[in-house]
Amino acid sequence: MVVKEGNSEKLELFLKIGLDERTARNTIANNKVTANLTDVIHEAAVSDGCSRTIGNLLYTVATKFPANALVHRPTLLKYIVSSKIKTPAQLEAAFSFFASTGPENFQLKEFEKACGVGVEVSVEEIEHTVCEVFEENKNAILEQRYRINVGDLFAHVRKRHPWADPKIVKQIIDAKLYELLGERTEADNEKPVKKKKEKPVKEKIVAVDAPPVQPSEEELNPFSIFPNPEENFKVHTEVFFSDRPVLRCCNTKEMLEKHLKATGGRVFTRFPPEPNGYLHIGHAKAMFVSFGLAKERGGCCYLRYDDTNPEAEKKEYIDHIEEIVDWMGWKPFKITYTSDYFQDLYDLAVELIRRGHAYVDHQTPEEIKEYREKKMNSPWRDRPIGESLKLFDEMRQGMIEEGKATLRMKQDMQSDNYNMYDLIAYRIKFTPHPHSGDKWCVYPSYDYAHCIVDSLENITHSLCTLEFETRRASYYWLLDALGLYQPYVWEYSRLNVTNTVMSKRKLNRLVTEKRVDGWDDPRLMTLAGLRRRGVTSASINAFVRGVGITRSDGSMIRLDRLEYHVREELNKTAPRTMVVLNPLKVVITNLEADSIMDLDAKKWPDAQTDDASAFYKVPFSKTVYIERSDFRMKDSKDYYGLAPGKSVLLRYAFPIKCTEAILSDDKETVIEIRAEYDPSKTTKPKGVLHWVAESSHGVDPLKVEVRMFDKLFLSENPADLDDWLADLNPQSKVIIPEAFAVPSLRNAAVGDRFQFERLGYFFVDKDSSSERLVFNRTVTLRDTYGKSGK
Repeated sequence: MVVKEGNSEKLELFLKIGLDERTARNTIANNKVTANLTDVIHEAAVSDGCSRTIGNLLYTVATKFPANALVHRPTLLKYIVSSKIKTPAQLEAAFSFFASTGPENFQLKEFEKACGVGVEVSVEEIEHTVCEVFEENKNAILEQRYRINVGDLFAHVRKRHPWADPKIVKQIIDAKLYELLGERTEADNEKPVKKKKEKPVKEKIVAVDAPPVQPSEEELNPFSIFPNPEENFKVHTEVFFSDRPVLRCCNTKEMLEKHLKATGGRVFTRFPPEPNGYLHIGHAKAMFVSFGLAKERGGCCYLRYDDTNPEAEKKEYIDHIEEIVDWMGWKPFKITYTSDYFQDLYDLAVELIRRGHAYVDHQTPEEIKEYREKKMNSPWRDRPIGESLKLFDEMRQGMIEEGKATLRMKQDMQSDNYNMYDLIAYRIKFTPHPHSGDKWCVYPSYDYAHCIVDSLENITHSLCTLEFETRRASYYWLLDALGLYQPYVWEYSRLNVTNTVMSKRKLNRLVTEKRVDGWDDPRLMTLAGLRRRGVTSASINAFVRGVGITRSDGSMIRLDRLEYHVREELNKTAPRTMVVLNPLKVVITNLEADSIMDLDAKKWPDAQTDDASAFYKVPFSKTVYIERSDFRMKDSKDYYGLAPGKSVLLRYAFPIKCTEAILSDDKETVIEIRAEYDPSKTTKPKGVLHWVAESSHGVDPLKVEVRMFDKLFLSENPADLDDWLADLNPQSKVIIPEAFAVPSLRNAAVGDRFQFERLGYFFVDKDSSSERLVFNRTVTLRDTYGKSGK
């Protein structure tokens, strides 16, 4: 289809919001839709572009919005652009709501409720509903196996939880199918034999089954939203000035060709941490976005240290960052430092002055703040270029005292954007630099150096979090002022997780005030802390991928969503074993004192009997220990533990029946259980307990220390509290100094992971020694054997 003259601008506009070219061209052929979509884009203030997800929703608004409810359209667009409404299901709900609501009857709370705004469906709720749906359809699933219409199951779940994350719903349904059916067989892959359809007599049968939900391209490949390097000729952004025409920032044809020649047309990204602290889970998202895009497109990603502040950088942090990047599974194309470019940056600053775009200023920080608030120019803003060149050279030579002069960019003090108020480019610091030594006493600011180094390294995609969005104008203004290549800039939302804090200031306070045990405390969301807790890098990357590369700012991701991915990973990789945290002694009265049986216990639920490596030995003797919480003096129907006169099965061993409970002097505390075991295993109790036995008569089992970690803060968003430290969870770390473990755990090494049956997943801590093993609880289990009876 040939685009008529005058429509090329509309085509470019539609492509900017992520429409594929075919859809965009078809739209232009329809004058009514073109007019509607153009109005919607300008009304939503996304004429500079947006993600494909938002663009598709805007297209739906342009084509399906109720004509009698146009007064409500601006409200809906705000919710779409802010990603408060982010799914087709929510959008359809909004259409229905607006179609039946007049302007005078509109209530914001009712609208948000009708569209599921802010509704977060937890993983546990989804799992519970999936289990119910599977139970209701169990016969059909067992009969049809993998030929069952998964779309029907999906529709049943979505009917009960319309706002649930479809990706997690799909993952849980797939996992439940595998749990119920096991591996696919050849028969499962065979096409069903089609029965001949009988001609209907008169009635017309209408299919009502919901079609299976297909994942979007963005869900399958989150990097599909980013343009290719050769497309970087479009206008990046428009910079508005108070005293001159709008600056439409874009690369010239010659500039782009030179860039593509240098890069070979490959994608170049960068991960640019400041080496002044430890990385946290938010940095895991930044790594996933930048390293992930480069990997997906066959490109390169720099690890670049943003070391412009010589007072803050430490080698400790640099070593930590490189170690964590490697642990997360990312391989930098090259490791660079902003300080590698100090000479280039200085030379370009001189050029900026020569072009009349920078000046040496003598205002104090307080005066700069005051003048910015009043939108007033510095008294030195219009000094002669030659004078600024001379003073800047004197700054470099150390001839001007620290704090007495700065180099500022001459931007626009009347702008509506605070980040165009003549930002500082250079300041004096008589501090040796950890990387460049004492060669320099003037250092560039982040706002000056960041964009220039991006250009010098031929970065194709400069990706950062949304708080830098207002700096976009300054970023492109500076590159345009120097005539440098302009990378494509895109901002995404920060990763905020519930029940924790992630600001460097707050994390530093927790560490320095010893409210936690260092930067790698397993309760922190630092990557060092998560690693020490036993969380794998694979599960963190899966979590980040599941969250997506969205622009929905301010949203909190529930901690249980991360825990879901951790369990999914550890369920496949952590062998099973048995540990009793709070031991209660059980004496088997019908077993000889010196009788010890070595039994086989499974490391994996699906262990094959002919695979010896899938089993470990557990001794069964006259004295065994169970969890104190697994015994009650009074039994009940919904209780599967041990009680007087009741039987339970000891996992991998025998049924035992409680014959007597020995109480302490207070006549309440149980100190010992007497029981008989059933060597023939004819008893079939419902309850199944984990246990540990003496490996030789009179000798306690292996003793280990177990650290039970929980949420660090009681509130979901402690950072919003005035007294956030008062919200610390006093039970976030509970130490059990002497738990009993099976003998095979004696050989566990630091870094090993296990599932303690019925208790959770645990990790061997670095505090372990040959005399004492220390285990950290990584995450709890979803279910217990006691509840499932397995």
